[in-house]
Amino acid sequence: MTTDKPTDSFAALFEQQGTKTPSRGKSFRIGERIDAIVARVGKDAVFVELDGKRQAWIDGAELRADDGSIPLKVGDPITASVVEIDRSGNIRLGRSMGKANNLAALETAKEAGIAIEGKVAAVNKGGFEVDLSGGAKGFCPVSQMDNRFVQDPSTFIGRTLNFIVTELREGGRSIVLSRRALLERESREAAQKILKDLAAGSVVRGTVTGIREFGAFVDLGGIEGLIPLSELSHDRTSNAADVVKPGDVVEVKVREIKEGTNPKSGEPVIKITLSLKALAADPWEAIDAVAPLGKVAVGTVVRLTDFGAFVRLASGVEGLLHVSELPGKVEHPSKVLTAGQSISIVVQKVDKEAKRLSLSVAPAGLSAGASAPRTTLSIGMVVNAVVERIENYGVFAQIEGTSGRQGRGLIPNADLGIPRGADARKTFPEGTKVIAKVMETGDGRLRLSVKAAREDDERSQFDGYRDSVSGPKKLGTFGDLFKKQLDTKKK
Repeated sequence: MTTDKPTDSFAALFEQQGTKTPSRGKSFRIGERIDAIVARVGKDAVFVELDGKRQAWIDGAELRADDGSIPLKVGDPITASVVEIDRSGNIRLGRSMGKANNLAALETAKEAGIAIEGKVAAVNKGGFEVDLSGGAKGFCPVSQMDNRFVQDPSTFIGRTLNFIVTELREGGRSIVLSRRALLERESREAAQKILKDLAAGSVVRGTVTGIREFGAFVDLGGIEGLIPLSELSHDRTSNAADVVKPGDVVEVKVREIKEGTNPKSGEPVIKITLSLKALAADPWEAIDAVAPLGKVAVGTVVRLTDFGAFVRLASGVEGLLHVSELPGKVEHPSKVLTAGQSISIVVQKVDKEAKRLSLSVAPAGLSAGASAPRTTLSIGMVVNAVVERIENYGVFAQIEGTSGRQGRGLIPNADLGIPRGADARKTFPEGTKVIAKVMETGDGRLRLSVKAAREDDERSQFDGYRDSVSGPKKLGTFGDLFKKQLDTKKK
């Protein structure tokens, strides 16, 4: 590849390129922003095609990356400003004018909107002192140093940066600069290029630039998009920092591109909504393997509410353990559970469309993957149960071998078999084992009766006794009966 010496005449280099300055063609002016195509990348300069008839050049020093290379190749598009047109009509482009070494250059830079180079020398009240060439000094307000909030102004001291001249007064003794205006202009130009190829459904790469309470901002190469919290992960998260951090390079899917208006400035803005989770496998597509119905699974309590606890079974899969599924009288799940606690549960119900799981506490002794025993209850069945909770209208008892509300039944006061007005707490304290009869099932309701079970038992005992003492006997003949009576009289 041909290399160019810094001392070479750029007019001569144009001749080497086979390009001669045409007598007629599109006219260009200092400060004009131009979109061009890279024609050749040299050691110290990059040549670009302007309008198919003319070429321009850019000093390689303006384009070098941190490693010293020039990250451009033939055919790449580039946007720059016209910073110089010599007498031969040769055009020099640049990201900035470089060092403006006199008042005329500063005035040209201000009028044309061309950036100039300056070194940040110090921080004073309200802004930065910037050394320009020729002994000139400029002032850049803190608000104009960056397009983001400047957390630590001292980090800019000693850096050589490009600025736009916004004010030039008193013969150059008062020069006000803005780096923010330059950054915003470059961002708008980059955004326009990106938006040409960007559409809903596109998959793009970007860099995370900031974390907020509502999501994460991603730089797509000159324009930012937002990944809302709900689009960061299939997991429910309240902190974007748990998923990404500034500097992360991520691949995202474009959800929406929407034009809007800045409520403060009234300027048009483009809002780009991105999604990280859209490119990750949806765990609900394999929910039968993740949360098999009727099987024991181990999960982690992630949130506690008044009505129950949410248990995480896998990434993006949570289920509700309703407070009614907890053993005993529980005023609030926090009384028996804590966030981060590991717990064995049974998947009772799976709603794939709504992405909801209903859970219950697994019976003691069962390991993950085991099938939870299901007790089939029918009206008239007599069961053993343990009193768990006492209310004014009756007691709740858990049928042995079951867990949760499916096996928890109400024994109304009238079915306790105690005198009216008696204190059930004294007769049936919590933990009391009882024998009860199933009186009602279905629709999540289970009614039991100790009284009915007791009556059934008493009836059974009476029937058994009656059968034992008055079983079927032979009556014999009338003569046998008469003889028995005579024997009785003789005695």
